[in-house]
Amino acid sequence: MTLAPSPRSTLRSALMAQLAGPAEFDVVVIGGGATGLGVALDAASRGFSVALIESHDFAKGTSSRATKLVHGGVRYLAQGNIALVREALHERTTLLHNAPHLAQPLAFVMPSYKLLDTPFYGIGLKIYDALAGKAGLGSTEFLGKEKTLHYLPTVRAQGLKGGVKYWDGQFDDARLALVLARTAADQGAVVVNYCAATGLLHEDGKVAGVHCQDRETGTHMTLRARCVVNATGVWVDEFRQKDGDATGRAAKPMVAPSQGVHIVVDREFLPGDHAMLVPKTADGRVLFAVPWLGKTILGTTDTPRHDLDREPLPFKEEVEFILGESGRYLSRAPTRADVKSVWVGLRPLVKPQDEDGGNTKGISREHTVLVSRSGMVTVTGGKWTTYRAMAEDVLDKCFGADLLQPRKPVCTATLRLIGAGAVPTGGLQHKMSDAPGLQAYGNEQDLVRSLPGGGRALGGGLSEAMVRFAARFEYARTVEDVLARRSRLLFLDARQAASLAPAVADILLQETGVDPQTEAFLTLAEQYATLPA
Repeated sequence: MTLAPSPRSTLRSALMAQLAGPAEFDVVVIGGGATGLGVALDAASRGFSVALIESHDFAKGTSSRATKLVHGGVRYLAQGNIALVREALHERTTLLHNAPHLAQPLAFVMPSYKLLDTPFYGIGLKIYDALAGKAGLGSTEFLGKEKTLHYLPTVRAQGLKGGVKYWDGQFDDARLALVLARTAADQGAVVVNYCAATGLLHEDGKVAGVHCQDRETGTHMTLRARCVVNATGVWVDEFRQKDGDATGRAAKPMVAPSQGVHIVVDREFLPGDHAMLVPKTADGRVLFAVPWLGKTILGTTDTPRHDLDREPLPFKEEVEFILGESGRYLSRAPTRADVKSVWVGLRPLVKPQDEDGGNTKGISREHTVLVSRSGMVTVTGGKWTTYRAMAEDVLDKCFGADLLQPRKPVCTATLRLIGAGAVPTGGLQHKMSDAPGLQAYGNEQDLVRSLPGGGRALGGGLSEAMVRFAARFEYARTVEDVLARRSRLLFLDARQAASLAPAVADILLQETGVDPQTEAFLTLAEQYATLPA
């Protein structure tokens, strides 16, 4: 049994003092999503001095709005992108090993309603298994009608011919981002949320640092750095433009945002622990139905988006597509009244230089790392599964551009993340499909229980002690931070999340002494609970 060490405090005043401390950091990362946090952890674990600043909360944007899948990319295999699939399958295994409390294998079933579908997709998935090799999670199986109904008891039986079962993984994206932040801090990085990069420092035509502002106090400071990494996802072009304006070299936009919508309904629509994948719906899109934290996620869409709203709204046609297609494959069709939460994420797809941004299906899902003439490193694209490999590529680019000199070899492939040790005796083991609770804390469960309110349940799997733990050790500042990302209740049941907001706010105010922004959260929860008319 591995006992969890005492967690590192995330006291805000101490973090800001650390940020203002060094005369120069080796690396300053802008952006606290999956990619930026991965870069901070990689760089810090190699012995570099690192600061990461995030203008909002960690994983506030795309990185908390994934389909919750750790996958090699069956769709990319169909597109012939073997290299991307092979890399993702390798990284899938690495992630499941390094964060077993937050990422686990998941069995998928593709139901077949045409005789040739089972052998057609089954052969493709056998290739998927072969590409995974020793990193495979289980063998693909060809299923008859009865076995398919056994795994998917609520799938439409009429016309069902059989199915194919294969394996991928699933995870809790926002909580994984938090343990990346905390693990990077344990490796020596200074990691701060609600600290916005306001500009770039240039000297002699080269990027020499970042201007930033503490969003809570309004305090401005400048972080000098040998290497600045722009890891702001769909917003990378904003800083590329700032860099170009300062150096007189215009930067052509490189991101074509794509919107993905997810709808959450009760588990009764898909009971059991198997997910459903429809590889080709009526209009050629993919449909997922995934068991997650006691609910079922239905999605997703892939719609071009030309604005960069932090809280984008779903389009009516996207909701109708998800509900309509789900109704074609499930014995009970979900209706608008069954929806517990709807949420939208913007994917930072990297477009070719001649891409007009009109259709995102053909745009690369691979990541891109660019070094500008001034030395600013920009990384975007990719997906959660490959965050670690993306970070490694960023550091390689920094070395290749002589922005940094290598110190230690990469070690993140075997670096276990906080909470990943053996669960204490009597601690909770779990499946990702289980309702939320202490299980997500891994070997820190006893630490959470030991805080005041360990026995006081607030609802939705959240306790008073969890809120205190979030404020003391997980960088939480607002009600949204707790109910959207430390707990995932906003994404699971928006109205229940709203009902808990006052209790969470009271505890946060005791812990932090700052406004927990309750009214703003209630407005947001109403958005997540409301479908477009």
